[in-house]
Amino acid sequence: MGTRMGKSKARARKYKLREQAKVDTGIFDEKTMVNLGKFFNKKIIEKLNFVIARGKEADIYIAEAGSSEKVRGNQFVIMKFFRVETSSFFKMEDYMIGDPRFSRIKATSKYEVVKLWCAKEFGNLEIAGKARVNAPRPFMFNGSILAMSLIGDDATPAPRLRDIELEFPEETLDVILEEIRKLYRGNLVHSDISEYNILMSDNVPYLIDFGQAVVTAHPKAMDFLSRDISNILSYFEKQYGINREFAEVYKTVMK
Repeated sequence: MGTRMGKSKARARKYKLREQAKVDTGIFDEKTMVNLGKFFNKKIIEKLNFVIARGKEADIYIAEAGSSEKVRGNQFVIMKFFRVETSSFFKMEDYMIGDPRFSRIKATSKYEVVKLWCAKEFGNLEIAGKARVNAPRPFMFNGSILAMSLIGDDATPAPRLRDIELEFPEETLDVILEEIRKLYRGNLVHSDISEYNILMSDNVPYLIDFGQAVVTAHPKAMDFLSRDISNILSYFEKQYGINREFAEVYKTVMK
């Protein structure tokens, strides 16, 4: 009798997760379903709502926040589902090899690499938070799924830098460069700064997509830092005619 009841509850729980996961046009595979279930069990989320972005590396969903202390004050949670089959193994490898945090870890499959990448982004967001950088707050990760705070209003994500016309571009550029500097002082380099990876919420820039971020001990960290600065300076010069000397900006960021 007890065993039958246990199986019945297990089936009901699995059915509930399956129904909640039938969002938009996709249905998650069994492994993803199991990983997703822990976010419900830990009360990080109460319901998975809808997809807001699909990419080669990950799909982004909006979820209703659960009752966990970790998400207190948040009505919605961003759920990032990393893709395993279409993720670029070599791109990920470039940002992990040389990172002392992963020197003793050996991935045996592509799924294991993606799991490490997910854990890496969670850890990078924690570092960004300690450095007081404007970035999403990480709540939990499990397998290839990451939960973090929503940057935006209600269930609407803030627009990307590239999608809006700034009223005060000089001031915004200064804030972005200061965020890069704070991150560097926290011993982290974003490594993929661009107008696509910055959200604008109430005229405040927020850095996102921290999976590729590396600690400053990484052998390519300074190359990545130079690229970040160059990318953002190029965008503001092209879009707003703002001309900043790279060498002077680089020197300021390194202070």
